[in-house]
Amino acid sequence: MNKPDTARAQAAAKEWRLALPVALMALQIAAAAYFVVDGFEDELLAKGLSLDLTMECVIALALLAGVIAASRNIIRLTRELHRKEQSLIRARGAFADHIAARFQQWGLSKGEGEVALFALKGCDIAEIAQLRGAAAGTIRSQLSQIYAKAGVSSQAMLVSLFIDDLIEAPPQWQVERQTTSG
Repeated sequence: MNKPDTARAQAAAKEWRLALPVALMALQIAAAAYFVVDGFEDELLAKGLSLDLTMECVIALALLAGVIAASRNIIRLTRELHRKEQSLIRARGAFADHIAARFQQWGLSKGEGEVALFALKGCDIAEIAQLRGAAAGTIRSQLSQIYAKAGVSSQAMLVSLFIDDLIEAPPQWQVERQTTSG
């Protein structure tokens, strides 16, 4: 499945997740409308307030309050989900930029960069060799060159280097606060 197909499938899944709450709200609106109309009919016919009429009005108000609360919650959750998705997209882009900057700093060739990226993703030598259509010995040699340029001695240390970069980097809000106060 390519990226556009995956994106379409994810968008369709989001629409279906939203369909159930919207359908339930529509059902609540219909039920509230029924109770309101029935209450007016009863009031017009009976010309008086009864326990049944009072209960129907209370139920109608409760349903309408539920619809309003649910719709506000759905809107809030949808906005929050969108913000989090955007944050994740920005974080992925920032991490990809960070990886590219490190690879450039180390002077990795294009091939070494591809091998290093596979190593960061957790692939072993055989998997990288298969993915690149290269011999395992070639991959071992490239990994040795990558480790030497990065100043590490293993795949775990290479991964650890990037994790350390993430942990040691100050949160963005601290950077923004320092630049505005300083």
